[in-house]
Amino acid sequence: MLETDANAAGSSGLAVPSKGGLYPVLVLAVLMVVYILNFIDRQILSILAEAIKQDLGISDADIGFLFGTAFAVFYSVMGIPLGRLADVWNRKKLIAVGLSIWSLMTTLSGFAHSFAALAFCRFGVGAGEASASPASYSILYDYFPPRIRTTILSLYSAGAFIGQGLGVFLGGFLLHRWAAAFPDPESAPFALSGWQVAFFVVGFPGLLLALIVLLLREPRRGQGDGIVTAEHPHPVQEASLTLVGMLPIGAAWALKRHEAGRGAHLSNLAGGLLIAAFAGLMIQATGNIVQWIAVGFGMYTVLSWAQLLAIRDRVSFGLIFHCRTFLWTVVGASATNFMIQSIGFWSISYYQRQFGLNTEEIGKVIGTAAATAGLVGVVAGGLLSDLLRRWTAAGKLIVLLISLMMSMAASLLLLTARQVEIAYVGSFALLLFSSMGLGPSVSTLNDLVLPRVRATATAFGFMSTYLIAGAIGPYAIGVGSDMLAASGRAAGSALRESMLFSLVIPTIGIAMVIAAIRSVGRDEASLASRARAFGEPI
Repeated sequence: MLETDANAAGSSGLAVPSKGGLYPVLVLAVLMVVYILNFIDRQILSILAEAIKQDLGISDADIGFLFGTAFAVFYSVMGIPLGRLADVWNRKKLIAVGLSIWSLMTTLSGFAHSFAALAFCRFGVGAGEASASPASYSILYDYFPPRIRTTILSLYSAGAFIGQGLGVFLGGFLLHRWAAAFPDPESAPFALSGWQVAFFVVGFPGLLLALIVLLLREPRRGQGDGIVTAEHPHPVQEASLTLVGMLPIGAAWALKRHEAGRGAHLSNLAGGLLIAAFAGLMIQATGNIVQWIAVGFGMYTVLSWAQLLAIRDRVSFGLIFHCRTFLWTVVGASATNFMIQSIGFWSISYYQRQFGLNTEEIGKVIGTAAATAGLVGVVAGGLLSDLLRRWTAAGKLIVLLISLMMSMAASLLLLTARQVEIAYVGSFALLLFSSMGLGPSVSTLNDLVLPRVRATATAFGFMSTYLIAGAIGPYAIGVGSDMLAASGRAAGSALRESMLFSLVIPTIGIAMVIAAIRSVGRDEASLASRARAFGEPI
C-alpha cells in the first residue's frame, strides 16, 4: 500500500531524510566504503589468478569459472530475493548481514586447498554481495533529491573502481612480498601461499564494518518522491517465497500455490527443458559440466522468477518487462559490464604472460589506474548525465553510449599495443570510459520504475548483467585461451586473441543503447500512467 502523504513517516520510528545537512553525506560515505570492500573481495582474484592456477594445477577455463560463473550465478540468483527483501525490509540490516557473509567467505577462501573448496567460497561471496547494491541504491534514493541522484549513485559506484584498484594493488603487493620473504613455500607460516594470505587480509575488515552499518538510520521508503510505501508485515517470508519459487521444484509448488493455470506450468516445464537442452549441448561442446549446469540453473531461475512476478506483482512485472527502454538499457549495461568483467579481469594475466611483469608492478600501475580512472570516470559520468539531462531526457543514455564506444576503442588499444606503456594507456582509458556508464545506466533503470520496485528492478538488472557478462565472459575467454594455446600459440598470444574475439559483444550493446535513447523520454513521462494501467493505486 502507498501513503501519498509525505508526512506519514512520523510514527514509524524510521528516519525522515532532511533536505540537506551532513547526515546523508555520511550515509553515502559508509555505503561507499561497503562497496569498496565489495569489489576488493570480488576482484582480488584477478591479481591472484596466476598463483592460484599454479598452486592448484587448474586451467584458464577453471580460473574463468572461479572469477565469473561461480560468483556471477549465485550473485544473480540471490540478487532477486535479496532485492525483494530490500524492497520490504530494513535495508541497513540487510546490507550488514550480507557484508558479514561475503567477508567471512572471502576469509575462508584463504583456507582453500582445492578448486572445489575455492569454488564453494566464491559461491558464498556472490550470494553475500548480492545484498549490497539494491538496498544501497534504494537508501540513497530516499536520502537525496532527484536533481542530483545520478551524481550520488555515480559517487557510490566509484567504490567499485576504488575497490578494484585496491584489490589489485593489495593482492600484487602481498603476493610479491610474501614470495620474497618465503621463497620456499614450506618455510612460510602454516605453509600458506601468498594468495591465501591475501584473502585473509581483505576479508576480515568487512566483519567490523558491518557493525558500523547497523548504526545508520533507516530512511522512510519513497519519502524523497512523496510516495511513501508502508512496511511489509512479513518481509523475510516474502523474500523466502521469492527464492523458493525460483528453484526447479519450488517453481511448480509456487505456481500451484498461486493457482496458476495449466498453461503456466507447461510454459515453465517447456522453458526448463529448452534450457536443459542448451546446457547439454554446451557440455558436449566444451566438456565442462559444472559451468553449464550453473549457467542453466541461473537461466531457469530467471524464467521462474519472471513467471511468478507476473502473477504476484503485476505492476512490477509490467514496469520491468513491458518497458522497452528498461530492457534495452539492461542489455547495453551488460555489454559495458562484459568489458569490465572479461577484459578487465584477464588483462592482469595478459600483462604477466605477454610482457613478463611481476605482480607488484602490475598491482601498483593497474591498481592506481583502476582507482584513479574509475573514480574520475564514474563521477564525470554522473555529472555529465545530470547536465545533459537538463536538455534531454536521453542525457543519461547518451553518456552510456559514449562510454561503450570509447571503451571498445580503449580495449583495442590495450590488446594491440606492442609496448607495455601504450598497453597501460589502453587499460587506463578502458577503466575511465567504462566507469562513466555505470551510474547513468543504474539511474535510468531506477527512473523507469516506482520507488517500491527500485531494489527489485536493480537486482533484475544486475542479475541479467551478471548472467550475460559475468557467468559467460571470463569463462569464454579462458576456454578460447586454452584452445588457442593447445593449437601451439604462445600463452600471451592465445589469451590476447581470445580477448579480441570477445569485443563482438559490445557492438550489440551499442545498438541497444541507441534504441533506448529513442524511447526513454516517452517511457519516463508515462511512468505513472503505466503503473496505474497495471493496477497500482496512485
